[in-house]
Order: sequence, then C-alpha cells, then structure tokens
Amino acid sequence: QVQLEESGGGSVQAGGSLRLSCAASGDPGSTRCMAWFRQTPGTAREGVAAINSLNTPIYANNVKGRFTVSRDIAKNTLYLQMNSLKPEDTASYLCATERGPWCGSLSSTHYDYWGQGTQVTVSP
Repeated sequence: QVQLEESGGGSVQAGGSLRLSCAASGDPGSTRCMAWFRQTPGTAREGVAAINSLNTPIYANNVKGRFTVSRDIAKNTLYLQMNSLKPEDTASYLCATERGPWCGSLSSTHYDYWGQGTQVTVSP
C-alpha cells in the first residue's frame, strides 16, 4: 500500500510561482516511478511532469521552460517548481506512482496510486 500527500498549492497572480511537494510512504517498490498530473472539473487527468528511468525530467509541452520537476530519493518526495504561472495552469495537481520498470510516462493509465491533490489557482 502507498500513501501520497501533496502540499504547496495556493492562489497566485499570473506570473507568480509555487512549489508543490508530494511525500510518498509505504511500499518502496510501488513508488519507483513518480509523476505530476493535473485535473480540472469534468476533464481527464493531464500529465504534467515525470522523471524517467535515466533520471531525466519529462514535461508536457505546455509547461516546458516554466516548470521543473525534481525528486529527493532519501525523503521519497517529488517536487514541482512552477514559475511564470498562467490562468490556464489553474487545476488540482496530483502526484502518482507506479512500479515501473520504465519510468517517465505522462499517461495516467500507467499509474497505480494517486494522491488527493492540491489546488492551484492562478488569477489574471
């Protein structure tokens, strides 16, 4: 079993920054691969960022150059630094984990465990 707890969401104006954290606990084998997704009401979960098996960050095109994903292995925590935020970034941000062995997918169907999400609201 895996528990994921996101934090760091909030309300900012366009151009602002936020840093999200996702602390994972439970079965280490199930948290080998971690990623960030986001979702707005009535829409499917959208992959935002992940770290692949070569420890290379993977980003959705619409966040490249603005978001940075990183991971503290010792703390089993995933981070998402979000800069130059836009109103269209407004969403609930969720982290997700899977066993792998290949990490880095931005498809929600690959992931087994999900956090509850942290809300990010960006005003114009």
